[in-house]
Amino acid sequence: MKACKSIGIFFAKKRNPPTIARQTMEVNYLCGMKTYRLNDWLPTTKKEVEARGWEQLDVILFSGDAYVDHPSFGAAVIGRVLEAEGLKVAIVPQPDWHGDYRDFKKLGAPRLFFGVSPGAMDSMINHYTANKRKRSDDAYTPDRRPGMRPDYPSIVYARILKELYPEVPVVLGGIEASLRRLTHYDYWQDKLRPGILVDSPADLLIYGMGEQPIRELVRRLQAGEPFHSLHDIRQTVYLCNDTPIAQADDIQLFSHEECLKDKLKQAKNFRHIEEESNKLHAARLLQRVGRQTLVVNPPFPPMTEAEIDASFDLPYTRLPHPKYKGKVIPAFEMIKFSVNVHRGCFGGCAFCTISAHQGKFIASRSQASILREVKAITEMPDFKGYLSDLGGPSANMYRMKGRDSRICAQCKKPSCVAPTVCKNLNADHTPLLELYAAVDRLPGIKKSFIGSGVRYDLLLHRYDDDRLNQSAHCYMEELIARHVSGRLKVAPEHTADSVLRLMRKPSFSLFGQFKQVFDRVNRQHGLNQQLIPYFISSHPGCKEEDMAELAAITKRLHFQLEQVQDFTPTPMTLATEIYYTGYHPYTLEKVYTARTQAQKLAQRQFFFWYKPECRQPILRELQRMGRKDLAQKLFFIN
Repeated sequence: MKACKSIGIFFAKKRNPPTIARQTMEVNYLCGMKTYRLNDWLPTTKKEVEARGWEQLDVILFSGDAYVDHPSFGAAVIGRVLEAEGLKVAIVPQPDWHGDYRDFKKLGAPRLFFGVSPGAMDSMINHYTANKRKRSDDAYTPDRRPGMRPDYPSIVYARILKELYPEVPVVLGGIEASLRRLTHYDYWQDKLRPGILVDSPADLLIYGMGEQPIRELVRRLQAGEPFHSLHDIRQTVYLCNDTPIAQADDIQLFSHEECLKDKLKQAKNFRHIEEESNKLHAARLLQRVGRQTLVVNPPFPPMTEAEIDASFDLPYTRLPHPKYKGKVIPAFEMIKFSVNVHRGCFGGCAFCTISAHQGKFIASRSQASILREVKAITEMPDFKGYLSDLGGPSANMYRMKGRDSRICAQCKKPSCVAPTVCKNLNADHTPLLELYAAVDRLPGIKKSFIGSGVRYDLLLHRYDDDRLNQSAHCYMEELIARHVSGRLKVAPEHTADSVLRLMRKPSFSLFGQFKQVFDRVNRQHGLNQQLIPYFISSHPGCKEEDMAELAAITKRLHFQLEQVQDFTPTPMTLATEIYYTGYHPYTLEKVYTARTQAQKLAQRQFFFWYKPECRQPILRELQRMGRKDLAQKLFFIN
């Protein structure tokens, strides 16, 4: 296949003079001449709606991100799911929330409801650094332009829509609403906030990956059920003015007001929230907020292979909307030649929100569905034969699940690998190896790289079943020899075992073992690849001395660290609850956490011991600790 060089975009007019609204924009790929019309994207303007001959829309989605018609962008996924249900759907990306609200008015009122999503990231993480400094760019906006979404779009957009159309239901979705569904600590306001439905006038919240609940919602609305009667849909949250009829297994959480007065009660609440998020048969959660009650219905079961295939096989163009011609959307550029092979993660890392949003049970696509998507990528403009990532939330969990589903059905642990790999876990890497081989055989594919993080604890664990040990060994060899694009990223996160236990991460000794394998395979194949470890400072339980030890250990391994970050408290993670409450929700023991900027900077500086400007501050700190041995290791021994 010849390399694609460019995209030609033009207006094609019919012979009979059309209105401007009925002009068709076509996108011609100069390799393969694959042609798209403007209406191959979901409409974003009144003219695009009229071009389809539609008089009224069924659902209008408002998104804080630019519209990229790709399965990695939530608004596109939900829009395509609704379209597949036979609905007339439009997306309004990055509406202007100032002035006369014209972006909120331009498409009128939908027949069923408005959908609101802040985008693929929590808006506050998108806007602010760990030090609460305003970011100067936005990767989900054309040309990184900042200021194209407000703080908390889930609240701002919903308020505007309710002001303009008070009778039309509003449904919240996306990660911002999902992780703020109950009382949560907001790092940017530095206070405990109630579930987001208390601040947002939306009528319903869908948490997690939304295909299953949105599909049930629209089917029941189409069947004539009133919107405000639909309080039993799984994976939804609603706010009611009375106490709902009790169910046998309901869990009554401490009220928001009780949590405001007593941090220990907030910690106790979190354990219930996390456990119920990671159970196959979860209970309904109830929490009083003033005179109202937040009701969190249990999640849907993990998606079947057929269900997840159906979502990824929807007719995405896989491209930004043509309105962004000539502009670059960095978040799209990052993933446009990548493929997501599964959802979910059973790592349960204390600082990570994936399991809270996607769940710990793995939902894997079929090999056939993945190959269809890879084939579509080979036909994209500028594709030169190199897949940037064939991965997922964790690269090597594809098709992994419990051997005995009855044991999984009784389990409420948030992690299948911490503190050790579960004996019931079938961690067979063979399906992933078969997938890699099938992808690499496709015409047009020169290399498939793994850009997602790899769980080396799954690779180095000694299983009772030697077939699993063999498949893990083969996977390491295959990964390192053939699927690394110069650099392989892994996430040990820390070196101190006490901190790693709190993080739900394996001992750093496993990283050392993996590095030995990595170096050996590189030597055997004549490769010069880099292993890039990720680390976090200021995580709950971490002290300055732990960071000093980290600096000395990583220096001994010849690393000058680049991929580092300060711990940022984000809603609905174990680490955030420890940060806010001071207690570990599972043991109720007190845990030290660096909280002030001075404490955070004191920890972070140890990452950069090799910089001249950090030498004297670090030496002073080590002298204060009485750790001359570490000063010797860092600065006086080559």
